[in-house]
Parts: sequence; C-alpha cells; structure tokens
Amino acid sequence: MENLSEKKLYLHKACDSSHSNFSQKEKLEESMNTKLYSCEVCGYTCKFKSRLIGHRRKHTGEKPFPCKICGFSFAIKSCLARHMQRHTGEKPYSCKVCEYSCARKSMLVNHLRTHTGEKPYSCEVCSYSCSEKSSLVMHVRKHTGEKPYSCEVCDSSFIMQSHLVEHMRTHTGEKPYSCEVCGSSFTRKSNLVIHLRTHTGEKPYSCEECGYYCSRKYSLVIHMRTHTGENPHCCEVCGYSSTTKSSLIIHMRTHTGEKPYSCEICGFSFANKSGLVVHMRTHTGEKPFSCEMCEYSCAQKSLLISHMRTHTGEKPYSCEMCEYSCTVKSSLVIHVRKHTGERPYFCNICDSSFISNSRLVGHMRTHSGKHTQERT
Repeated sequence: MENLSEKKLYLHKACDSSHSNFSQKEKLEESMNTKLYSCEVCGYTCKFKSRLIGHRRKHTGEKPFPCKICGFSFAIKSCLARHMQRHTGEKPYSCKVCEYSCARKSMLVNHLRTHTGEKPYSCEVCSYSCSEKSSLVMHVRKHTGEKPYSCEVCDSSFIMQSHLVEHMRTHTGEKPYSCEVCGSSFTRKSNLVIHLRTHTGEKPYSCEECGYYCSRKYSLVIHMRTHTGENPHCCEVCGYSSTTKSSLIIHMRTHTGEKPYSCEICGFSFANKSGLVVHMRTHTGEKPFSCEMCEYSCAQKSLLISHMRTHTGEKPYSCEMCEYSCTVKSSLVIHVRKHTGERPYFCNICDSSFISNSRLVGHMRTHSGKHTQERT
C-alpha cells in the first residue's frame, strides 16, 4: 500500500511539472505509457496518440480549429487558445522586475533573460550566443546559406518568414503601418516607429564620446565609425572604402557607369537618388535653402553653406603652394591647376585648353562670333 501511494504521488507531481498544452488525462497517460507512436512520413515519435494526430496535420495541412473572429485556422487546439489572446488582449504572464506582460509563458522566460543577461543558445561555428532558440536557428542559416522561405513571384528567398512577408509587400504595394500625424504609410512597423520620431523629435541613441544624438540605432553605428576610423565596405577595383554599404554601391557606379535615376522631363540620369532630387529643382525652380542674413536662396544645402562664408569671411580651403585660400573646394581645385599647369578642358575647334569648364565656355563664344561674322 505504501509503495502504491508513493507511485500515485510521483505521477501527480510529474503531471503538475509538465508545461505542455495537453489535458491532465493526456499528461497522466504520457507518464504511465511506455509505448511510442511514430509518424510514417518523417519518423517523429511521441508517447501518446493524440499528439501524433496533431503532428500529422503538419504533413496533411489540415487545420480543424478555426478562429471565429478572424477565420485563421490551426492544427492544434492549444494554438487556437493562444491565438485568441490576441483578440482578447489577455496577458496573464507578468515580469516581476519591470512592467512587461505577455500572453505566453515562453515569452516571459525569454524576456527575463534581458534582465539576467543569460544567453543559453550558442553557435557552434562562431562566438554568437542569444537568449532565444529561434534566434539561433535564424543565425545558423547565415553560415549554412539556407533560405527556406521563397517568393512565388520572383526568385528571392529568405532565412525568416517575417522577411518574406515584408518582401511580398514590394509586389502587392501593401503598406499596413500608417502615421496618424501625417498619413505616411510603411511596409514595416519598425520604419513607422522611426518615422514617428520625426514628429516627436525623440533621439534615443547617443554617442558617449561627443554627445551626438540620433533617432536610429543604425545611424549611431555609422556615426561611431567617425571616431574609430572604421571603413568596413571596400571597393575591389580601386581600394576605396566607406563607412556604409550604400556609399560603396554609389561609388561602384563610377566604375560601371550605371546611372539608374533618370529625369522624366529631360532624360538626364544620375548615379544616386539625391542627385536626381537636386536636378529636379532646375525644372521646378524650387529653392528650399535660404540665408537668414540676406535674401539669398538656393537648391542645394552645400551652396548655402558656401554662401554663408561670404558673411562669416571663413575660407577653409587653402593652397599648399601659396597663401591663396577660398570658400569652396572647387575654387581651390581650379587654383591649384595654375601651379601644376593642368588644363583638362580642350577646345574642339582649335588647340586651346583651359583650367576650368567656364573658361572653355567663354572661349567657345569667340568661335561662334567668328562664324556669325563669316555668314554675314
């Protein structure tokens, strides 16, 4: 009798300690049953038949448990129960350290690691470690090259399903995240969060060395390279290096000659989008940059910076061969040619050459004037 009571107590404790989403009857069956049920398709094994039935639905695609609110269906009843918490807003699991609460116990376990710093999942290839198993699975795919989520429209594939979902919006044009202030919409929630900071002025990321503040974490990463001197993106053709990948892409176009941004009015094309934006102002007449000291306005910020030096008297560009200094870099480049003798602008009619394009243009008028006289 004593042994029988101990066995019942053991089974009771075993059932209580289980964190599965199955009934107490199933837990008891699992504790007492030594028989294993196997999947004929993939070899998966489990201790009771009901779990095998749920597993088989992964192969058949059967989802007999639909949500009555949104129609989404599930293969397992417990998954439907978790899903319903999204509609009810129920978050029964709370963090004792902060105000965080969530719908699933596993989410709370992962959250607590943000306080403890625990990272129990480690990559066997590199030193990467993380607090969630799913994060490790995604990371390992960077080493294996596995991209199990494929786009049915184009040839793109991704390591995460969420990346595929976001990619599909490039085909559908869907932008489900909208700004309530200005109406701008975005394909990703994170982009909306960053955008909202343009309205609030929030800049949560700061540099500890110089006090620089920014609204995006990536902007801070790029900024820190101005202190470290790191230029991780290198050109394989000429050795040019830059702090950002986008700068390298634009630089590579100097080698390929690619100019993907074209003006719809005159057909002029540019290597980067900002060049096209500035060019369009020559058609619209827009001059968004204004001087606070006089009535001067211009289409480019760099022109305004140069103009401001006419008020301040600043001449930051100096010649190393003489005492000449100037307000804009292009003027220094032209001046240095007086010392070097370089004349890169050539006349197509005579043998004349010049240190600047403006001087060539002035020279060409002497030819056009002669031609006009000859015709008369």
